[in-house]
Amino acid sequence: MKNKLTDLNDHLFAQLERLSDEDLTPEQIATEVSRTEAIVSVADKITSNADLKLKAAKLFAEHGQAILPMLPQIGGKTKETDNAEG
Repeated sequence: MKNKLTDLNDHLFAQLERLSDEDLTPEQIATEVSRTEAIVSVADKITSNADLKLKAAKLFAEHGQAILPMLPQIGGKTKETDNAEG
């Protein structure tokens, strides 16, 4: 399954709706708050990762192939990789 940032957005809004339910008991509210904290923690990591990928793509767009040695995670080679292959 391939998840997209739009899916994350849907999950966040669904959780907001659950938190807004005025019929929740105090125990259910506590459960939803705990769930919300976990969701937000994961969402922060996902958006941080997406931001990093965007920055790498911008660097590549601005500098082309010349930037790849500094970005081994998107296809460049490090000195260690070059030495291992050589």
